[in-house]
Amino acid sequence: MRHAKRGRKLGREAQHRRLMLGTMAGQVIQHGRIKTTGPKAKEVRSVVDRLVTMAKKDDLNSRRQVAKVVKDKTIVRKLFEDVAPELDDRDSGYTRILKLGPRLGDGADQVYLELVNHDALVGAGDER
Repeated sequence: MRHAKRGRKLGREAQHRRLMLGTMAGQVIQHGRIKTTGPKAKEVRSVVDRLVTMAKKDDLNSRRQVAKVVKDKTIVRKLFEDVAPELDDRDSGYTRILKLGPRLGDGADQVYLELVNHDALVGAGDER
């Protein structure tokens, strides 16, 4: 039975899913916006929001907790130095999902997952 098993499986095993969500969360932090499918974006959104909340504490333990999820040290540094201070005035809701429509190949719903201050972090001209 699947009692108390939250989240989407996304067609992957647990370890692959955990690493994929951590990588995608790092890409959102690094670039400010990623293009992905709807169900993946809904799962990554919770990971990114949790990481930003931890980064706002800015202590050694929160850095270690973030580094367990995001393996790249430069992304962890950017989260703590650039992203978290920009979002300090918000309590939650650090990301938004913008729907783009179906993908041509298989009809999967495409979305942009972006930080709410995407323009301030990346710049208006850089689209990813």
